[in-house]
Amino acid sequence: MMQTIDLRGVQPTRAAFERLVPRPVVDIQVAVRVATELIEDVRARGAAALAEQAAKFDGGAPASVRVPASEIAAAVAALPADVRAALEEAIVRVREATAAQVPPPAETRIGPGATIVQRWQPVERAGLYVPGGKAVYPSSVVMNAVPAQVAGVASVALASPPQRAFGGAVHPVILGAAGLLGIEEVYAMGGAGAIGALAWGVEDIGLDPVQVITGPGNIYVAAAKRVVRGQAGIDSEAGTTEILVIADDTADARFVAADLISQAEHDEAAASLLVTDSPAFAERVAAELETLAGATKHAERVHTALAGQQSALVLVDDLAAAAAFSNAYGPEHLELQTADPDALLALIQNAGAIFVGPSAPVSLGDYLAGSNHVLPTGGQARFSPGLGAYSFLRPQQVIRYDRDALREVADRIVALSSAEDLPAHGEAVTIRFD
Repeated sequence: MMQTIDLRGVQPTRAAFERLVPRPVVDIQVAVRVATELIEDVRARGAAALAEQAAKFDGGAPASVRVPASEIAAAVAALPADVRAALEEAIVRVREATAAQVPPPAETRIGPGATIVQRWQPVERAGLYVPGGKAVYPSSVVMNAVPAQVAGVASVALASPPQRAFGGAVHPVILGAAGLLGIEEVYAMGGAGAIGALAWGVEDIGLDPVQVITGPGNIYVAAAKRVVRGQAGIDSEAGTTEILVIADDTADARFVAADLISQAEHDEAAASLLVTDSPAFAERVAAELETLAGATKHAERVHTALAGQQSALVLVDDLAAAAAFSNAYGPEHLELQTADPDALLALIQNAGAIFVGPSAPVSLGDYLAGSNHVLPTGGQARFSPGLGAYSFLRPQQVIRYDRDALREVADRIVALSSAEDLPAHGEAVTIRFD
């Protein structure tokens, strides 16, 4: 079912592994061109363009792009009791873990009368994107909204694609999750057009532009976030899901196979990788995949994802090489299932989220670990973080100098401004002492 990539004997350098990591065949420039066209259409024609795009790409044009408050309230009331309880618990756990991501203000005293205050200021308005293609993601409502609220964002707009099964409306469980979080501004719009609408606003539906856009989506959503960057900030280009499991022969092959399948069921383009120093263990996992994949609900989708060139069983010489491979790949989700996972963890640099031990599957992080499941994909974990309160915060330095403190450095400012041939900089200081 899955290809095997044998890297035993390969020098485990970053450059070597980056050439060899399996990636999906995706022409991001094509996606960017398509996303740009859709965004420009929304900017030019507003709600009419959104309606046409919904009819073409999503579940049909909604009766109203902005969801009435009464529909949100009704969706909350209609939530099944077990789903509501699970969402409420997820909100509590994510809120508690996210609170640690807001740094306190810090004051540095440079000298008498000279201080620098570091403060973290939230953006005023954020746009949250919750996908709705092959699955429904109320958990993503929690993962997007809670960090924004913890950061102190005053205004939040949520976008999610209209659903054919609900007559072009947003999925009611997504609306229910939004209502539980107190979100009143929800729009039935999806894809690249929705990202453009959030970034530039749509006057004819009363949608004001946002400063930051967060949330996962398909390749066109990720491309759209690249297009709007500069008009609005983004968290990362969180596209089709990935899981990389590093395991040795002490791991349970059934657990590993189940975890690979759990992410493969998201999308035919999902990436599932096992990296191991044990060929015998890789064979056991392959056998378990054959058994478990055929028994799961979305078996066809899972088989397609596992058979794709983005998924693989990777053989390496040792666990140090496994860590080097993982660092070169930069997985969205990384699982460590080895005899000594903490020793392996010390070698890991690049990952969106890291799940340590046999009792911490990615599914835990998807829902109730308290961590955030909106994470960078496509190798972007090498330089981008997952979503958190910090995604909505801007560090700002507040400078306070009294007259004597400024006098203390005046001559040095003049010297540097003269060296840079910017004498007015120095004059702006010396005029205060004339």
